[in-house]
Amino acid sequence: MPKLSVLDKTIDVPAGRRLVLAIEDAGVRIGHRCGGNARCTTCRVQFTSGEPDTMTEAEYRLLNERGLFGQYRLSCQIVCDHDMSVTPVMTADNQPQWNGDTGPAPDPAVKPDAVWQPIEALRGASPSA
Repeated sequence: MPKLSVLDKTIDVPAGRRLVLAIEDAGVRIGHRCGGNARCTTCRVQFTSGEPDTMTEAEYRLLNERGLFGQYRLSCQIVCDHDMSVTPVMTADNQPQWNGDTGPAPDPAVKPDAVWQPIEALRGASPSA
């Protein structure tokens, strides 16, 4: 079972669980204002360790559009299949304008339908790819 370290907590996560949901399982109220559909970037995280070497096409497009590629990852587009350590950027605790509402609950499966690509291959792709 993979381990997830987020802020000051470490939990066991069922393999295949979406990272955004695993972060919530750890008691961190991470943003997912679009419902975990790779449209808003409020679920973005920085990896301390264990960053996956693949990325969904939807994550790549959105991060590229926002100038965030290479700096952050979208937790709604990542599944826990190995140990990871992350720091969430936007949470209910540091976004008081949300009034505690982190967004619609994400589905258990990555949405939109995930097509993972090696990040190294994406680095050479154009943003419209």
